[in-house]
Amino acid sequence: MTRIRSYKSVWDALEDTPAEAANMKARSELMIAIHRAVDDWKLTQAQAAKRLQITQPRLNDLLRGKIDKFSLDALVEIAGHAGFSVRMKIMRQAA
Repeated sequence: MTRIRSYKSVWDALEDTPAEAANMKARSELMIAIHRAVDDWKLTQAQAAKRLQITQPRLNDLLRGKIDKFSLDALVEIAGHAGFSVRMKIMRQAA
């Protein structure tokens, strides 16, 4: 009989370590927030990219969800240009 494993998030299932999963979760949450902000602005990609201080092709990668092209540091910086204040919550893992 096959035992089914459950995970707290998709990143826990996909990544090798809890640290890698946490990094990917943070990156995906930032990308979603930035994407929503860009959508709300109702600007062209070129105008939104200028506002975010990145190139239009880079914005296109973000909007298409190409998470592998963005570090956590880069996304925090872009989020700042989008008007977000980014905070981290640090907790001990349950044993």
